[in-house]
Amino acid sequence: MIRTRQYQNKISQLLLNFKKQKCMVYIIVKKVLKRVSSSREAIAMMILHCKPSSPISVNILESSPPQRRRPTTIRCSAKIQKSILNSSTDPGFSKFSLCPCGRKHFLGEPTTTTTPFLPISPSHASQSSSSEVLNKLRPPKPDWYFELYGWFRSSGMERYEKEIAGYKKKLFSQVGNAEKVLEIGIGAGPNIKYYNSLPNVSILGVDPNPKMESYARKAAIEAGLKSEDFKFIHGVAECIPLEDASVDAVVTSLVMCSVTDVTQTLNEIKRILKPGGRYLFVEHVAAEDGSFLRMVQNVLDPVQQVVADGCHLTRPTGESLLKAEFPGGVDINKASLTSFFHLSPHIYGVAYN
Repeated sequence: MIRTRQYQNKISQLLLNFKKQKCMVYIIVKKVLKRVSSSREAIAMMILHCKPSSPISVNILESSPPQRRRPTTIRCSAKIQKSILNSSTDPGFSKFSLCPCGRKHFLGEPTTTTTPFLPISPSHASQSSSSEVLNKLRPPKPDWYFELYGWFRSSGMERYEKEIAGYKKKLFSQVGNAEKVLEIGIGAGPNIKYYNSLPNVSILGVDPNPKMESYARKAAIEAGLKSEDFKFIHGVAECIPLEDASVDAVVTSLVMCSVTDVTQTLNEIKRILKPGGRYLFVEHVAAEDGSFLRMVQNVLDPVQQVVADGCHLTRPTGESLLKAEFPGGVDINKASLTSFFHLSPHIYGVAYN
């Protein structure tokens, strides 16, 4: 048997290599290793997602008898593959091959079996894999909950939508000549009316709440959109069942506050946008550190997450957008609101793929 302790120095060396490659799940790896070290027979599968051009995937089989090992072919870029293989000659490390995925799949917990807990997906998510991630990130809730929240998003946001309308009109004028638009977290469809000036446009709406479909379809009809030009997808932002480079524009409005993984969501947006495509956003964000407003946000944030379906008041979404490194850059503007939503300062703008 191969004990976990034998790998501590080797793992530390690998982590250093990952850090040099600017990996985004360094902390996750440390947590997994800490949990694995308490078990002599365990398998830990860690998917380390770096920049889209150089994804790393590592499968470490810990402390399992050779006859029970089932090394899975894990994928990484050729350049990093060579450097990792050169520094990991121990028999506990599996083999590598080239990767078409470019996405993070660390969605499960370490297990004591010898079977990896999630398969590697292709570069685009199938409907089945999207549903799997949906159920994991957003476990099913009673119909009454979805109905209640759907009604609130449809009827309880009128004052906010009136106040933000000027900013949205300015923003949506920059959508260009997009013919295929994906709106993540489409909700009751308050933004659909801003697309009616686009000739031959088709709208895809993704939302984890299935009850939003009827509200969004109603909004599409009222905006003059043909039925065949609107499609609702029950899913989450972290795993969108669309091909790479398949849409002209992506839109989010009050969405980044409630996604489970902001970084993965932004990676998905970059993945599905065509070269030259645009990502339009309107989001509420954390107030300035040390301000009275930030103190109020910190106090109310736990309550907000419960009553507003996981919405966080203190997300630094602007910083996340800048770190996402959109090829064409990001334009970020501040919006000034006077309604209750002044508890969360707003930003709006465009990221260019």
